[in-house]
Amino acid sequence: MENTYFRKGFGLKSEIAGRLAADYHSGVVEALRASNYRLVVGPLTFRLAREFGFCYGVDRAVEYAYETRTKFPGRRLFLVGEIIHNPHVNQKLRDMGITILAHQEDGEFDFSGLTPDDVVIMPAFGVTIRDFERLRGIGCVLVDTTCGSVLNVWKRVESYARDGFTAIIHGKHYHEETKATASQVMKYPEGRYLVVFDMAEARMICDFIEGKGSVAALEAKFRQAVSPGFAFERDLSRVGIANQTTMLSGESLAIADEVRKSMIRRHGAEAAGDHFRSFDTICSATQERQDAILALLQEPLDVMIVVGGYNSSNACHLAARLQ
Repeated sequence: MENTYFRKGFGLKSEIAGRLAADYHSGVVEALRASNYRLVVGPLTFRLAREFGFCYGVDRAVEYAYETRTKFPGRRLFLVGEIIHNPHVNQKLRDMGITILAHQEDGEFDFSGLTPDDVVIMPAFGVTIRDFERLRGIGCVLVDTTCGSVLNVWKRVESYARDGFTAIIHGKHYHEETKATASQVMKYPEGRYLVVFDMAEARMICDFIEGKGSVAALEAKFRQAVSPGFAFERDLSRVGIANQTTMLSGESLAIADEVRKSMIRRHGAEAAGDHFRSFDTICSATQERQDAILALLQEPLDVMIVVGGYNSSNACHLAARLQ
């Protein structure tokens, strides 16, 4: 019987090495590295952040996609959304004959054209539990490239749900990673989640925890960012903090601290542990790249260029470091 689920690669790195090098090697980057990340050309000085490019999780996802094409040369290949939010990478996959499935207007993926003979790649962001179950039901071969850092967050929010804590997730409720993370709490009948985008939204939640604000205002603000049947009075009594891995780390930590303080004000310091949990789920690679940008800005720059997708949370937050 054919194995239909793969997570650990196919052992084909040597076969794809040449193509990867051709698609992603940069002579300019090598020159910058060789000159201590600084290159002077006439009146111009170019500097390169010391941490940049693909993290381990993205490297793995891209390599696994290339291996999948090599492993299944005669099969139709599909990708559930973009493998990462990088136009260059996704175009390379299209050039290899991989069809990228896009969201429909209702936010769902259309899997109706898939058959058990097809091979489907799940992106580094992961997929929701519902989409995973739909794909398993079709019986197609699944290649799972979900990043290990994302899986770490999934385990955390699942533990919250198991123990009766609502997961408050710092992220974008419409982002693939956050959707996949939030779905993990639905493994439990009483699982609940709420997604906050920034400190302003977090403070609305904190005010409510402390007895201020109205349910109506929260329902209007967060109607697309909560689990089905969410009840603010009931579901904000015990909360655990998690984050989309590519959000600004400092803001994630600050949000966690604000929620913790509100729980102390509401329930007292001795009882806070019964109502609040928080664990560091910040991706180390995200943190390293954000820190590298701050180091780069220690010297004046006329222009900083961030290479990435407009819809990339990681790229947008790197650019935001200029503000």
